[in-house]
Amino acid sequence: MTFILAIDQGTTSSRAILFDGEMRRVATAQREFTQHFPEAGWVEHDAEEIWQTTVAVCREVIAGQGIGPEQITGIGITNQRETTVVWDKASGAPVHRAIVWQDRRTAAICERLRHAGCEDDFTAQTGLLLDPYFSGTKVKWILDTVPGARDRAAAGELLFGTVDSFLIWRLTGGRVHATDATNAARTLMFDIHQGEWSKDICELLDVPMSMLPEVRDCAADFGTTELFGGQVPILGVAGDQQAATIGQACFQPGMMKSTYGTGCFALLNTGIQPVASQNRLLTTIAYQLDGQRTYALEGSIFIAGAAVQWLRDGLGIIENAAQSGELAAHADPSQNVILVPAFTGLGGPYWKPDCRGAMFGLTRNSGPAEFCKAALESVAYQTRDLWEAMQGDWGADADVILRVDGGMSASDWAMQGLADRLGAPVDRPVMQETTALGAAWLAGMRAGIYPDQEGFAATWALDARFTPKMVEGDREAAYRRWKAAVAAAMMV
Repeated sequence: MTFILAIDQGTTSSRAILFDGEMRRVATAQREFTQHFPEAGWVEHDAEEIWQTTVAVCREVIAGQGIGPEQITGIGITNQRETTVVWDKASGAPVHRAIVWQDRRTAAICERLRHAGCEDDFTAQTGLLLDPYFSGTKVKWILDTVPGARDRAAAGELLFGTVDSFLIWRLTGGRVHATDATNAARTLMFDIHQGEWSKDICELLDVPMSMLPEVRDCAADFGTTELFGGQVPILGVAGDQQAATIGQACFQPGMMKSTYGTGCFALLNTGIQPVASQNRLLTTIAYQLDGQRTYALEGSIFIAGAAVQWLRDGLGIIENAAQSGELAAHADPSQNVILVPAFTGLGGPYWKPDCRGAMFGLTRNSGPAEFCKAALESVAYQTRDLWEAMQGDWGADADVILRVDGGMSASDWAMQGLADRLGAPVDRPVMQETTALGAAWLAGMRAGIYPDQEGFAATWALDARFTPKMVEGDREAAYRRWKAAVAAAMMV
């Protein structure tokens, strides 16, 4: 038997998933790692801990199945995007903790560039907005802040990469410094139209281009690793949201997926022509195969599943995520408690990094059930914000169906609530490991053991379709309350 090893390096954990030659998941291992919050709005990871947990879970699934490296046809990598690592080219040691995509420390840098009239240049080339979310200003912050880093970078001694690049560098023993087009497109330094790093933008950010990885297709040769007892090729790489888009087989223009993990990220395939958003969405690369870029409109929500984590870890009102839906189902229907979960600012389509969370509509009777309901509904309302913006940019009609995945998609209550607040069907696939599956398919397709796009799309299978049940007038009244709450939160 032959296998594909998928590495899914996420925001809170590192996972390894082993798929067989029929794209069936046969083994999974997962390890959480430490979240560091050195200051308000700052989020960091120890890149060494990311590396150690990644290697550990890979070895665990391989050992658990009793297979040798010769049975692993290839490795596919998917990763938390935008999270930024700068490391020493000679030793491979990071010069600072990884700055996570959620981190807001570079808001002032973004604001200075915006006031200097630079945002239009950034957006025209990268499809992105000036926001701390993206990697470019994080790299600048590291070079400006870590003693000696800027001089060392100028001398060619330091390298930059998103998490995929860092893992590739380590897996290949420092032989390959590369990334794929989807991760490059999230750095704020990559020209998505020309398919190359932007010299002009790198100069604006004062980031030496010698630090940047080579950009390759999503299915390509990324070198080999010998860490697992023999040579195993790395054949597929995609950022987590693009990997989920691939795993959901959203290969046709107009197809849309939304992933509900720590945050929520909706992507709409727009084909080979990029669509410039008029509603503050992002224009990005959905995937690049055989040198052909396919584009997408993306809406990014920073807090989705993280709101449920807040209920558990911050408030202590639930013990596990599954309890949130159970409690929400018993909430008082006469209460209209609204949570605006701007714990690390608001993402698309608002892009307000300094906004903070707020709760509205509390009464003396508001309790754990109402808090759970508000948290889950906040994800649905934020998705509708993105849905409305995408309809405005793409002209999608009412027949669009949303494909969903991620941990929160397992909740029937949450998905029914999503369909009700969108006023549109929501489809959940049988295979909900779509992010890992996307990475595995890229590697397996490159290796020649998995089918092409058309054949892969034919394997997508429906688990459940959620259709709207809410009365139209109630849906619109609830959405107006949400919009009013967001407006109030942004004024605080």
